[in-house]
Amino acid sequence: MSYTELKRQAWEANMELHRRGLVLYTWGNVSQIDRDRGIIAIKPSGVPYERLSVDDMVIVDLENQRVEGTLNPSSDTRTHTHLYTQFETIGGVTHTHSTYATAWAQAQQEIPCFGTTHADYAYGSIPCTKIMSNAQIERDYEEETGIQITQAFAGRNPLETPMVIVAGHAPFTWGKNASESVYHAVVLEEIARMAFLTRSIDPLRGPLKQEIMDKHYQRKHGKNAYYGQ
Repeated sequence: MSYTELKRQAWEANMELHRRGLVLYTWGNVSQIDRDRGIIAIKPSGVPYERLSVDDMVIVDLENQRVEGTLNPSSDTRTHTHLYTQFETIGGVTHTHSTYATAWAQAQQEIPCFGTTHADYAYGSIPCTKIMSNAQIERDYEEETGIQITQAFAGRNPLETPMVIVAGHAPFTWGKNASESVYHAVVLEEIARMAFLTRSIDPLRGPLKQEIMDKHYQRKHGKNAYYGQ
């Protein structure tokens, strides 16, 4: 894939995030990887979505070195590259500060699976990372954010739950490409909103019955899936 095409696809995903109302001002970023070349295209730091162009997108390698572009890449770049190196099957990463998902992050709580809408897209609860230690904060903060995410997925398949809540911070999502990672960011925000409302109606409500969770996830995913065309 050419640099231009990689930047175009990442730019389009960023603009979809903006169209969906999941970002204010500069509060988000999307990237996409070209694994054959070992490079990613990512939104530049601090550029409002209203002014973002394809040419503004920045190409960096997995060592976080700028390969093409005149602007600085997103300040979250090291989190993105960490996820790409640790989750080898993903092709796109999205970070937002969307309202409801971020509220769960600020509460430092995972999002339980209360219903089938959640189960259709994420298997089990959506994990929340541990709060970062002072030692981690003093090291490479963005890299440590990535480490916190991958540690939260120890023993879990990141493709089965393509989203996470970073404690005290905000959500990250991923997918097979940048477009799908944005799709999952939209889904996560709606799941987070529904979960908040569920807890508001019934603070003691526990997770959905496991067998129903399994049925709804498996009918859309895996070798025996039968949902859709």
